[in-house]
Amino acid sequence: MAQLPPPDFFSSTKAATGAPPKRSGGRRLKAAPPPPPVHREVKEEEAPPGAPVGLSAHPPPPPGSPRTPARGGGSPPVRGLAGRKRSRPPPEAEPSVGARPGAPPGKSARKRLELHPPPEPGPPAAVGNCSPPGPALTVCPFPTQEDLAGLRCRLRRVKTLAQLPPIPTGASADLRSRLERVRQLELRIREKKARSGATPGVQPSGDTGVAAPAAEAGEKAPAYQRFHTLAQDQPPGLTLPYKFKVLAEMFRSVDTIAGMLFNRAETITFAKVKQGVQDMMRKQFEERHVGQIKAVYPTSYRLRQEKNIPTFGNSVKKSDYQLTLEPVLGEEEKVDGRPHLSASRLLERRKEFNRNLVNIVKQHHKAFLAALSPPMVVPEEKLTRWHPRFKVDEVPDISPAELPRPPQEDRLTTAQEVLSTARGMLTPKMEKALANLALRTAEAGAGEPVVSKAPSPASTSSALKGVSQALLERIRAKEAQKLQALMTRDPQQEERLAMLGRLPAMARILRNVFVAEKKQALTMEVACARMADSYDAQMPPGEMEKHLRLFAELLPDWVGIHAIRTDTYIKLDKGKDLGLVTERLTKVAKEAEAL
Repeated sequence: MAQLPPPDFFSSTKAATGAPPKRSGGRRLKAAPPPPPVHREVKEEEAPPGAPVGLSAHPPPPPGSPRTPARGGGSPPVRGLAGRKRSRPPPEAEPSVGARPGAPPGKSARKRLELHPPPEPGPPAAVGNCSPPGPALTVCPFPTQEDLAGLRCRLRRVKTLAQLPPIPTGASADLRSRLERVRQLELRIREKKARSGATPGVQPSGDTGVAAPAAEAGEKAPAYQRFHTLAQDQPPGLTLPYKFKVLAEMFRSVDTIAGMLFNRAETITFAKVKQGVQDMMRKQFEERHVGQIKAVYPTSYRLRQEKNIPTFGNSVKKSDYQLTLEPVLGEEEKVDGRPHLSASRLLERRKEFNRNLVNIVKQHHKAFLAALSPPMVVPEEKLTRWHPRFKVDEVPDISPAELPRPPQEDRLTTAQEVLSTARGMLTPKMEKALANLALRTAEAGAGEPVVSKAPSPASTSSALKGVSQALLERIRAKEAQKLQALMTRDPQQEERLAMLGRLPAMARILRNVFVAEKKQALTMEVACARMADSYDAQMPPGEMEKHLRLFAELLPDWVGIHAIRTDTYIKLDKGKDLGLVTERLTKVAKEAEAL
């Protein structure tokens, strides 16, 4: 079936050609689809400021009606249907920016995309004004010279404010003394930091070890260490600081590992002990801690540097020197002819180490009491608790004792050794410098360890002006006497004082129990159960019975305890005035507390 000829509409829109279209086999050719619309390029002068270079600023025109392309490119197409189509602008005479040189104009209908050249370097202020094509991007501007100058000015202002202002001339004497004290403290801190920075590895030596290491003095301990004593749920007593408790636990771990190795006749090296202690405590263990143990308990271990010790690892060679530990035992502690570290001996060594730690804290406490106003003197054998204002957790750390070092004959370590070796080989100026350095080092090593002292008592405050000085001294002496009695109080006496403080409230509860039961006497079990149920704090019946017997001891005319056959009865005189009973109990408690 032959295809029908096209209507006149298609023939009217064709371009005029010189020759009729060819036919093959009596069939007409189908109209070719129109080529894609070509977007002409706009010149840079005509493009709007926001449009990218090389692309048309106008949207693409709508597609035209289908038509058969003309044969031959010489003749222009016939423009028909002027009302339906938008006329195209004539082609520009100038070649486009992105056109290749030498290419014939108008031959390619391909869309040309121009790559924007990189922006030319300019002043920093011009960076923020450029607007790249596509979505808007936020470009951070470079700092200008004005911004840098402002930052320098602010830094100078901060440094100026950090410095202490000069003391004003019209300031009071109290203010001037405080400012002078702050200046002295600042100078001491700077000297300490400079000294620790100049010799970071040098630490003061001493047997008691009361000075903190220079490297750790500037660091502030965390709160769980600084307030460890306050957070302990235990009766007040001679508690140890947190760092001392950690050191005692390290000594226990070292003793346990050293005891196992010593009983097996195995050489105890620091490497073996370090690995075992770290596995047990999950804390870092170093040679500094061994020096602290040696300073606290000098007769615990015998330390040496030895070599030719069999090693089974690649980290230490057999020919290297290693720090070895040997427990110091008596002649009587032998099993089968050789020393043996038993469990009872380990317990004794642990108790001795704890006693030495308490003695170190007692030295700091004694210095604190001597610096009070008025000074206090408490015998160490009668001391049962620390002064309330003594900060236990702020006691300085123990200074490590000197450990044996491997022999180094050919290496010079001090200025004195250099001076003695190179005598006559140096210039006089260098010899003088080395002599001064050796002298300063010897003076620093001979310095006494610093003992923690209490702050100097402040001057009389303005609120106490006009009060007699003799009265203030009597009040302070009475307070010191009370604190001394508190520090030397027996634990049994402390428990009795706590029971006396509870008696006034218990007296009211006991009378209410007898009134509610409507009886003259009750068995001890029933009375204790009723009292324990009514008291505001939880207390077992055994503790409640102690309080009831204390009632009978202090007030025999009000409470009586009678043992009849197998039962114990408590009798109460309900006719007594409760106010008088409470007053007598309060008076007895105050008298006992004053003792």
